[in-house]
Amino acid sequence: MMEIVRIPTKAHAFIQEQKKAGKTIGLVPTMGALHQGHAYLIEKCKRENDFTVCSIYVNPAQFNNQKDFDTYPDLFEQDIAMVKALGCNAVFAPSHQAMYPEGAGENLLQFNFGKLASELEGRYRPGHFSGVGVVVAKLLNIIAPHKAYFGQKDLQQYLIIKKLCRDLSFQTEIVMCPTKREEDGLAMSSRNLRLTKTEREKAPLLYSVLSEAVLELKSGKKASQVKQKAFDEIAKEPMFKPEYVEVVSLESFEILSGQLTENAAICVSAHLGNARLIDNLLVQV
Repeated sequence: MMEIVRIPTKAHAFIQEQKKAGKTIGLVPTMGALHQGHAYLIEKCKRENDFTVCSIYVNPAQFNNQKDFDTYPDLFEQDIAMVKALGCNAVFAPSHQAMYPEGAGENLLQFNFGKLASELEGRYRPGHFSGVGVVVAKLLNIIAPHKAYFGQKDLQQYLIIKKLCRDLSFQTEIVMCPTKREEDGLAMSSRNLRLTKTEREKAPLLYSVLSEAVLELKSGKKASQVKQKAFDEIAKEPMFKPEYVEVVSLESFEILSGQLTENAAICVSAHLGNARLIDNLLVQV
């Protein structure tokens, strides 16, 4: 029987009982509107742990756009049915009052992740990563899992959470899982629900452009040339409004401009209708 727990103290006590019974705990943090990418995380978590917890919580602290928060899809009953069918052992689904008794506004604790958060998503979503850091720290304190699972699609977020755990000495191992894609290459995302039929048909352009860019980077072309070409290719499609295409070091997340001499990622963000899509591909050299 799958447990649904809404109160943080009860969730902590319940998980501690599982630990006392000798079970290893895995956590899959989500904001709901679950898809097959989440299913992959849960299935991997189940394989690697005795007890799998999925959190479902739309975190207000990481939204710098109130409209984006207000329109985030709420499919809770559907999500519960999905995680139950996947064999999840427990769901942590707290209220905003439970997570932020004093509110999630400007008086909330702030994290500064330095250079790691200053570019790409950090440039276009001020305060976003601080809000991510706060909610992940809360989840890791409440659940205290042995492992927590995140998707590669949010690569910058993964690196920030790794830093959070390293710098604050959390004992949880942070696991990155490959991006799950639709058959046409589009990265699975809850935000894809916002695409119209016509927009959905155009959406795979991002993956196509990134794939071509990876080949060019591996052939020795300069990162500055490759990312400019990729940006222009996306901008040619009238329905897209690209924000950035950047090539970054996987080690330092610094923006690269020359020929690659280290492992990197090429990352993209673009608006398509009412959806803001992000994606990335790794480039091994």
